[in-house]
Amino acid sequence: MTDLDLARFPRLPLLGLPTPIEPLAGLTRELGAALNGVQILVKRDDLAGFGGGGNKLRKLEFLLGAARAEGADTVITVGALQSNHARLTAAAAARNGLKCELFLTRSVPREEAAYTGNGNRFLDDLFGAEVHELPGEADSLAAAEARAEELRGEGRTVYTFPSGGSSPVGCLGYAACAAEIVTQAEAKGLELAQIVVPNGSAGTHAGLVAGLTALGRDPKLAKSYAVLAEEEAAKAEVLAKANATLDLLSPGTQVEAADILVDGHPRGPGYGIPTDAMRAAVRLMARSEGMLLDPVYSGKAFGGLLRDVAAGLYPEGSTVLFVMTGGSPGLFAYPDAFSDAAG
Repeated sequence: MTDLDLARFPRLPLLGLPTPIEPLAGLTRELGAALNGVQILVKRDDLAGFGGGGNKLRKLEFLLGAARAEGADTVITVGALQSNHARLTAAAAARNGLKCELFLTRSVPREEAAYTGNGNRFLDDLFGAEVHELPGEADSLAAAEARAEELRGEGRTVYTFPSGGSSPVGCLGYAACAAEIVTQAEAKGLELAQIVVPNGSAGTHAGLVAGLTALGRDPKLAKSYAVLAEEEAAKAEVLAKANATLDLLSPGTQVEAADILVDGHPRGPGYGIPTDAMRAAVRLMARSEGMLLDPVYSGKAFGGLLRDVAAGLYPEGSTVLFVMTGGSPGLFAYPDAFSDAAG
């Protein structure tokens, strides 16, 4: 089986699907023997849709579908100051005639103007969202829910969703992606050793696990590199969200902790804090492929994948699929991280 019964869930089309799977010929030339005979392919979710592109549109198809089904005129979500999810929520809301409010926390210790006013933060304003900035330790979801109640008191119909759009409904977007990948791999005659993604709010990995499981495939085919929570916390989050998504897709089906593969090493000292491996990965992809990884999510995850390949984690002849999740506007918030002084 390579399809899921998703027609019963409200969905607002936002992407031109399927996103392509492409080889990395330039990177292969650049790294040569360092790849140990492993082929890395990329799934170009960074090309998806509008608003600067990125994987969050997969989740927003189902989240905004649910919002429309409830008659919402306003959507509210939360994230860090440079949230890709917030930026794409603002763009999708603008495209579909919905008002949008964002509650963004100062959860990364950066105060330079490029970080506080450029990149995703600049685009939030450009897309017309009403932005509420909060201290890093604030409970942004509680603040968002309080604002939603205030707006409902004014007669508005409000739909809220959590960081990264990683509710069970949002995770359906990556369950659908699992089916898409399986179909593409079969059409191309590919046997994938691993599907690799970054892990922030855990929804991308959780959706893939749920989708693979519902399709009767091995959930361990999906692996993530944690960039927000530490490894054990990230694993627990993926497990909980995967099972909550399976409750929607295939009631009675569950996965176990052993089915969840998360590597926390690429996170480094913390969320949004640059690492040497991230800088090297971003530069390598830019200079060998002309592709843009972002400094918070995909840059760290791709650095983790390159480390694993070099360490011989995958046998010679293996094929690994890296999901390019987008987020390139975030690069413009981190110019100093790529200066000569930064390494």
